[in-house]
Amino acid sequence: MTDPHRATGVLLTNLGTPAAPTPQALRRYLAEFLWDHRVVELPRPLWWLVLNGVILWIRPRRSAAAYQRIWTQQGSPLLTISQQQAARLAERLNEQHSSQFKVALGMRYGQPSIESAYAELETAGCERILVLPLYPQYSAATTASTYDALGAVLRKRRVMPHLRLLRDYHDHPDYISALAASIREYWQQHGRGERLLISFHGIPKRYAERGDPYPIQCERTAQALAKHLDLASEEWQLVFQSRFGPQPWLEPYTDRTLEHLARNGVKRVDLVCPGFAADCLETLEENDMLNHERFLAAGGNEFHYIPCLNDRPDHIDALGEIIKENLAGWL
Repeated sequence: MTDPHRATGVLLTNLGTPAAPTPQALRRYLAEFLWDHRVVELPRPLWWLVLNGVILWIRPRRSAAAYQRIWTQQGSPLLTISQQQAARLAERLNEQHSSQFKVALGMRYGQPSIESAYAELETAGCERILVLPLYPQYSAATTASTYDALGAVLRKRRVMPHLRLLRDYHDHPDYISALAASIREYWQQHGRGERLLISFHGIPKRYAERGDPYPIQCERTAQALAKHLDLASEEWQLVFQSRFGPQPWLEPYTDRTLEHLARNGVKRVDLVCPGFAADCLETLEENDMLNHERFLAAGGNEFHYIPCLNDRPDHIDALGEIIKENLAGWL
């Protein structure tokens, strides 16, 4: 029987990051990331040739240069922020529940791995584990891939824990409220633009056509956020970023939308990324740098990137409430 005095484990996961902003480190990271069949759904022999014969010879150097633009003295922003989130979430949970929780951080690709995070919970004696992927909107390429990685870890174990998997929290009231509060605070400090772009990471259209609920959940998040902010339909727009390869991805595209708005007289745009729990390459380099430059080059005057929720207290509180709701009967 489960010992009620043992800690409950929370396995907090995110996508991951290279170990360093170098071509060598990016080659290792991209080889793991892009070989995941959930990320690239192409026949393995064909994709192996493309990946190893072309992409891993070209992309690592380009990606390393991008990471160098955002790398800090502490290392990767995504890893640093994720570690802060895990530490503050553990503090919050244990303040409210008398030290019943152990929180471990695992990345789907790179280090610390999901296996090392699971081993940390295992060593702490956690017989009950909640898995919380920090992807508010579900996609097979992210959340399901996390489940795959955890399954590979569990296949090596004889003793299984009591396990709960959190699929998504795209419309949770506390998550939406934290997003809205962060935007309002930014507007109070920096003024407000003519248009708020709500930008999510894209996926290939054919993934959605095969039943992936990701675009529907992105739309629900964006609509709930706009409603919470009392925005009229012409004051905000849902867009998708970070497309890769020649195939069609979810539209409208963030970069093309920015150019269109600038060329049609919009002088200031604000952009927020609710699908990212922590700032990373796609928010800091792609949006706050590249898309910023793109908007100005097309004729815009001001581009304002509103940071992710990161380790804001209201974000940690929202995650704590989500965990509490999903541990009904365990606490």
